[in-house]
Amino acid sequence: MSSLPIVSIIRRETFSSAHRLHSPFLSDEENKKVYGKCNNPNGHGHNYVVLVTVKGPVDPQTGMVMNITDLKKYIKTAILEPLDHKNLDNDVPYFKTMASTTENVAIYVWDQLQRIMEKPQLLHEVKILETEKNHVVYRGGNTYSRKKPDSSCHRSHVSHEVSSDSD
Repeated sequence: MSSLPIVSIIRRETFSSAHRLHSPFLSDEENKKVYGKCNNPNGHGHNYVVLVTVKGPVDPQTGMVMNITDLKKYIKTAILEPLDHKNLDNDVPYFKTMASTTENVAIYVWDQLQRIMEKPQLLHEVKILETEKNHVVYRGGNTYSRKKPDSSCHRSHVSHEVSSDSD
């Protein structure tokens, strides 16, 4: 039996959302210090670019890793419908108790895609471009246990293999 070539498919989509960077685990003063102008009570918006990468063997019968029509449908359901032209903090239940950072948006997108994909093992990477200069990449797995903050710990310490490119 010969091995099948492994190929990546990357689908690019865009969505626009508003949010306010504000952590329920920090005081108002700490939020202002940590998030600066992005903690404005009126919020602000982004035109996000999301790149979803699936990776796997090329099926010898279809010549595809995944039917691109299926990938488009997954992205519409998991990303565009719940996030496009929405206020992340007010309209997306996931962000009611979590800061709507781009890192957390990437984790949300990954989790939503994993939940609905017929073959979730093909999901390789979610990359979100918040701005031309700020990009976040999430590849799932390798998590630290999430501790609920107490009065001595103001920030939850979470790593989800997220990388961020900033100034």
